[in-house]
This record gives sequence, C-alpha cells and structure tokens, in this order.
Amino acid sequence: MLTRSGGDALRASVSRGMKFHDDEDSFARSNGPSNGNNDFSKGEVVKFHCSDLEWINKIPECPVYHPSKEEFEDPLVYLQNIAPEASRYGKSRVQPLRLAEWDTDDRMTFYKSGRNYTFRDFEKMANKVFERRYCSSGCLPAKYLEKEFWHEIIGGKTDTVEYACDVDGTAFSSSPNDELGKSKWNLKKLSWSPKSVLRLLEMVIPGVTEPMLYIGMLFSIFAWHVEDHFLYSINYHHCGASKTWYCIPGDAALRFESFALENVYRDDILSANGEDGAFGILSEKTTMFPPNILMEHGVPVYTAVQKPGEFIITFPRAYHAGFSHGFNCGEAVNFAVSSWFPLGALASQRYALLNRVPLLPYEELLCKEAMLLYTSLELEDSDHSSMDSVSHHFLKISFVSLIRFHHCARWLFVKSRVCTGISTRSLGTILCSLCKRDCYIGYVNCSCYGHPTCLHHGILPCSHVSVEKHV
Repeated sequence: MLTRSGGDALRASVSRGMKFHDDEDSFARSNGPSNGNNDFSKGEVVKFHCSDLEWINKIPECPVYHPSKEEFEDPLVYLQNIAPEASRYGKSRVQPLRLAEWDTDDRMTFYKSGRNYTFRDFEKMANKVFERRYCSSGCLPAKYLEKEFWHEIIGGKTDTVEYACDVDGTAFSSSPNDELGKSKWNLKKLSWSPKSVLRLLEMVIPGVTEPMLYIGMLFSIFAWHVEDHFLYSINYHHCGASKTWYCIPGDAALRFESFALENVYRDDILSANGEDGAFGILSEKTTMFPPNILMEHGVPVYTAVQKPGEFIITFPRAYHAGFSHGFNCGEAVNFAVSSWFPLGALASQRYALLNRVPLLPYEELLCKEAMLLYTSLELEDSDHSSMDSVSHHFLKISFVSLIRFHHCARWLFVKSRVCTGISTRSLGTILCSLCKRDCYIGYVNCSCYGHPTCLHHGILPCSHVSVEKHV
C-alpha cells in the first residue's frame, strides 16, 4: 500500500500561489504541487464571468448540530444518527459541549520555501499580513471576507499565500482536565474506535488514520477535492480565524466531475477517461473555482463557516473546498463505518482505472469486517441497534457482491481449461501488476507473465495460469 506523509508535501511546497491573467473576468487553476506528468501544470486560464458576487448570499448553509451530553459520548454513533439528513448536504457542523484547552507550547516547527517556522512565528507572520491589509487585528464579517476572497481570485491580485498543510501531529490537549481532549472526539483516537472500519488496518497512515494539522493565514485555500477512497473526514478548528467551506453532496459527485470535465479541463487536457480523468486531476487538490458556476450548471452547493471549537464532518464522495479568514489552526483525520463499503468499492474501481496505488487494502478490510459481523451475529446475546442494522446491510451487500464476482471469475477460468490449478495459500493483500488493484481473496498467477494480476482482467493470452484464492 502507498502511505501518505505530510513531511514530503511540506518540503515540496505548501504555497497556494496562483497565476492569473489581467482580465478581471477570468481565473485560473492553481499552480500547486504537481507530479510533473500531467498537463494541468500549464496553468491554462479558463474564462468565467463572475463580476456579480451577490451569489455569495444565495448559497444555502449546511445544518448545524448540537449534541447533548449523552449523544456526545460516542462520535461514530452520533454521526451515523445524523447521517440520513446531514449527508444530503455533503457536510455538517457539529458544536461540542466544551471547547478544548489550547496548548500554548510552540515547539511545533515546519518547513516552507527554505524557511523554518515555529507555530508562533507563522502566527506573527500571518497576523502582520492581515493587519497590513485591513489596518486591524480584529475579526471581520465572514461575508465581507468571502467577497474579498473572490475579488482576489477573479482579479488575480494575490501573489503567494502560505499554508502549512499536512503537518504530522495533533493539538488536542493531553491534560486529564480537558473534557474534549479525553473524549472520544479526540481525533487521535477516532479512526481506531470500535465502530471504525480503519481500526482493522495493520499500519498507520498519516493523515488518514492519524490526524494532521493545517496552519493557515488570510486566504489560504484548500482546493476542490474528495477524500482518499471516498472516506469520511472530520476537521476540528483549534484556534484562530474562521474558515469558509463549500461542499457538494456525494450523490452529486458525478455532476461535479462532468462540469469540471466539460468546463474547466476540456478534452484536450484529459485522456479518454472522462469523469474518471477529471477525478484524477481533482485529486491533485490544485483546482479552485467559485461555487456560483456550479449552481448555474445544476450542481448543488452548500456552505458553512467553521469557528474555533467546531467540527466539520464531510461525508463519503463529497467534494469540498474553502479558505481561511486569517491565521488559524485546524486538525483533520479520516474514518469509515460499514455503510462506507459500497462507496469504497467505487473508489477502488476508480483507482484501478487510473492505475493508482491504493492507500487502503479495501478487499481485506471488507472481508475482515464481514467475518467479525458473522461471528457477532452467532452470539445469542449480541445487541445491534437499528443504525447498526443499516450499516450491516451495506456491509453484507458489498461482501456478497465481491464473493459472487470471484466465484464467477474462477468458474470462467476453470471452464476455459487454461487454469492449471487453484491454490488456497494466502499471501495477504497484493497489488495487481496491471492496474494496482488490491487483491485479497484471489488473484491470477501466470508463469510466463511474471507478476500477479487481479481477476478483473479476465483470462490472459497464455496457457500457464493458476488462480490463487484466499478465503
């Protein structure tokens, strides 16, 4: 599996600088970090007419939730309870009972553009930028700053904005007196909680199973993107200025990608992968455009202003973007519950089409969770809530679909008479040499091909095939 490390991302660049034409009615995609292998780094400008910013007041807001003391006990149970409503907006704001204590220790350091910053150094730099621009050190209205931000983007006036993103670590207090720090909402604990699918991983993935910090300044952006493997994400705002978020519900993700394909990237930039190709470029997190053009094309958009002490939860396959109103510090991590598995399957299919190495062993997680469910259902005293039943339903569907596919694929191999044998030897998760898909239940070994392939490629053009099946 591929691991994600914030250190490399910071050393490469944490700048969200943008290049623009002088035309005030146009804006460009960000020239952010690039892998050097796609045409996106050309920074081609895409024309949109955005002179009227009144649309800012027309974006509907996502719901805000205030859990009671009892509801606050278990975050994953609570989030599953609000999911039927909240997922329709792609994200939700959750205001906890108490704010966490902020640790003033500034030993945290990070690297950017040849300079080392401590947390307090970055805060001083960011506050100076804000004060120099607005002759004030106080907070300004969120809608005012939102209009200022889009004026900057459309007018092309911003040079470089610094953003320390993907910094390994947590800022939750370890004090036994801090209610939030010792609760299950502490992001250091969330991915490993009993109802989280990610607890079954045998490795730590920074930014996915372990939280990362995001230290921003005025107009630091996080560009349009969706979470790895269409996972849930949870973001806590520790301190500083607010953030404006925009979000697309998960069931509108294809419409969002179609819009990006037809209006932003265009056919001459992408390969023949269509929306899958748009997903590939969007996942580079270097594309920013205003929400009004999405609404004009029938893509639903919702907004939220996240204040210190608040959580933002994004739901599976929900594209989101946003910016900071000034110096701030946030923290984020991913998680998943059993209802995520059907979307996890779609993400695995996407990754295979794009020949992308997965972060998670999807098949292995699905099989392990299914076996644990089978064991628990055999226990007479097992107690499952109605919400658990919904999650279990999605888990069962995903598992049965996977097993059925492998049964059919093996039957075709045996019927074709090219299969020389079936082995029950288990090697754990391996990656297909053709598409990088993770294989846990079974894969194909061919002596003349050299490397294992997944069963999705069918029968290879040779006659020395054996199927390795793992159950």
